[in-house]
Amino acid sequence: MIYLDNSATTKPDEQVMRAFIQANERFYANPASLHEMGVETNKLLSRSRQQVADVFGTTAEQVVFTSGGSESNNFIIKGIARANTHRGKHILVSTIEHASVLESVRALEQEGFTVDYVDVTTTGIVDLEDLQRKLQKDTVLVSVMHVNNEVGAIQPIEQIAQIVHRESRAFFHVDAVQSFGKLPIRFASETGPDAITISGHKLHALKGTGVAVFRKQMTLEPLIHGGGQEMGLRSGTVAVPQYVALSKAIRLAAEQQQVNAKKYSMWRNELHEFLQQFEAIRVLSTNHGAPHIVSYAVSGIKGEVMINAMQAHNVIISTSSACHSKDTKVSHVVSAMNVPHEYARGVVRISFGMFNTDEEIQQVKDIIERVIQQVKGEVKKYEMA
Repeated sequence: MIYLDNSATTKPDEQVMRAFIQANERFYANPASLHEMGVETNKLLSRSRQQVADVFGTTAEQVVFTSGGSESNNFIIKGIARANTHRGKHILVSTIEHASVLESVRALEQEGFTVDYVDVTTTGIVDLEDLQRKLQKDTVLVSVMHVNNEVGAIQPIEQIAQIVHRESRAFFHVDAVQSFGKLPIRFASETGPDAITISGHKLHALKGTGVAVFRKQMTLEPLIHGGGQEMGLRSGTVAVPQYVALSKAIRLAAEQQQVNAKKYSMWRNELHEFLQQFEAIRVLSTNHGAPHIVSYAVSGIKGEVMINAMQAHNVIISTSSACHSKDTKVSHVVSAMNVPHEYARGVVRISFGMFNTDEEIQQVKDIIERVIQQVKGEVKKYEMA
């Protein structure tokens, strides 16, 4: 079986699993307890928090552990907006954000906030002129993902940060769930975000783990109230072994980022060149996009047909987004990019991870050609000069 759905979730790394098991065996006490075992467990939690802070260039107090990307996005967006209404009640997000961002701002609209959506180009890049036009004096929050999960488009985070910080008092949040470990992202004064979202299971860590990281001390309203854990921002007994494993995965991803990005880029470019030979295929991702995502569509063929046909050859890929893989509607990302209707329902995604190999990529090329012939009845290639 060739697994190429790593943007949906990844197989946990053995080193990460060892860290998780060892922490469960030795540090299972409640870190809030006053006895010696609790104190030692809390020390381990503090070390893990500091390790994450070091990777992002912030302080341990600005690291809040969560259950994953969706919770982190909800916590950051709702927490910042609700606690900073004195700055304004206007929010800006791009049209291609993850559902956890879009649904969070829709919930805030019910509370009296106003939301505007920034357009993107046909390649999925945020229109900076549209961003500037829609940025207002009372904009409290701007949220733009670093890498789009469906087509791999990389957003110009530094330029967006400069615009937001120069022309408003808004906080800038970046959903880096799809980018961390493949592209560099850290905090910087005027050229970076104010808050970053990370999800563990995209980094060969465990499902149910994530982190919200902040550049500096910020005023937020908690999403979960209770005993005051996580600096009073996320109450509930802290799952120390999970976060020990997450901090391990984050360190490994940061250390291996350049090597993995180079390998993934080579595979992406190779598949792009291969796919562009076929008249029936429209490639949506680009060589300037995320190194680990290849997105394409076969004209007149639904995405699930391609997925099932590939699976029959023991290759696992997905439709454009695993979160909506069972939804027959056209993806909001595909719609925002104005993908022609004959391709819009047929978008599929190949995404690489650390366990993939060169040999697998070569096999996949052969299988794709066979599958296209199977679903289209014939294979037509462009004449290559």
